[in-house]
Amino acid sequence: MFSRKNRRPKTPGLLKAWQSLDEGDIPGALRQLRQGVDGGPLGEVALVVARAAGAAGFDDLHTAATALAARPEQARALHDFGYACIERGVPYLAIPALREALNRAPGSAAILRELVSAYEREGRHREAVDVLAARESELADWPDRYLLVFNAVMAGDLALARSRHALLSDPDDAMWLPAQARQRRMLDRAASAEPVSPLDLGDLRGWQYVIGGTVLGTLSPYGFDAGMAGRYAWLQDSYDQCLRGLSRLKAVLGAAGARPTSVSLLPDRSSRILGLAAAEVLQLPTVPFAPGREDTVVVAYDLNDVAGADQGPDILGGLFERAPGQVLHEHASNWTDPPVVTADSIALLHQSATAPWEGQLRADDDGNVERGAPDDRPAEEIAAEILAADPSPDEGDGEGPADPVERLTEFVTAVRGSWLQGDRAGLTSSGPVASSRFL
Repeated sequence: MFSRKNRRPKTPGLLKAWQSLDEGDIPGALRQLRQGVDGGPLGEVALVVARAAGAAGFDDLHTAATALAARPEQARALHDFGYACIERGVPYLAIPALREALNRAPGSAAILRELVSAYEREGRHREAVDVLAARESELADWPDRYLLVFNAVMAGDLALARSRHALLSDPDDAMWLPAQARQRRMLDRAASAEPVSPLDLGDLRGWQYVIGGTVLGTLSPYGFDAGMAGRYAWLQDSYDQCLRGLSRLKAVLGAAGARPTSVSLLPDRSSRILGLAAAEVLQLPTVPFAPGREDTVVVAYDLNDVAGADQGPDILGGLFERAPGQVLHEHASNWTDPPVVTADSIALLHQSATAPWEGQLRADDDGNVERGAPDDRPAEEIAAEILAADPSPDEGDGEGPADPVERLTEFVTAVRGSWLQGDRAGLTSSGPVASSRFL
């Protein structure tokens, strides 16, 4: 057991985290904690977290961690520590403490819900299902059985999700009505996708549609069987890929029977460049973005870039509720840091991407890697570069499945009745299809 007189942890992984803090390396300490927190003595974990939180100025987490270091067997201290970890964006630190708290107070709905929240934020949906299902006879419909259904979907278990969804009563509290509507749409989308998509744990396009209503235009042809499953990790984008994405967008609109009358230009530079090219590909006029504009394609390069632009938060707020006939297309969507609104169509999923007109990394004559200068030509000239590119499929490393446009249009034809429904709530998880990622 942890002794208050010994102010250093003894467990090797936690001691490495402590040594990182000796060097002033808080991120390094957190990486060590991520690797070694499960199974580590909670008093020692709390000791390291208290020191890291104090150095970072997180007073709430410092207080909770200090209390847990002193009383690692107390359910209240375990719960408060877990809650503070979730609030500070380190849910992986919360899970062991909340698991132990639930063992010590098995009837606590508050602890159960915090543990489920931590599992969800870590994408550990199967574990959330398991802990809820083990207590199913005690669950309230809202939020507990709703959370069981949600996590079953996100774990890829549609049979369980459907059976438990059928048992859900309508919520008494109106605050749950939007969540109920989104869950129903998820299951409707699954029903429409099943005839043409396997919805197994490798079906990235199918599950991206089920969980967010997004049609994924292209699958990454690199590292498919090495852990990427159709997503990109680090991408230096190309004009060819930009045109390929727009060509797929045109095919998606055609298969869905969508008839937009304009392309709406967003104000950030990358989105404006891509929007100008999209207008030529779709042979539509451009208009400035306006919230609520109907029958238009809103084109974003990366919605996280839009969020950082002038008026970005207002723009994204205006896109949350979908206007009739409006389609939001995002070229490069970050799957590890998803935007606050979810696009209806995306060209590709990435963890880190650099647009072709930004300063990309390259090797000089001596083999040294350097970042090139950004292309500061007018947006219209760069859009012309996209239009002159080659949209042919990238053959990649030859290990991934074929992804012809016909397969995409077959999928869209099948799901067109459930597409473009409801709001564009942001995703909180990457869903059932796991991919490797950089930490």
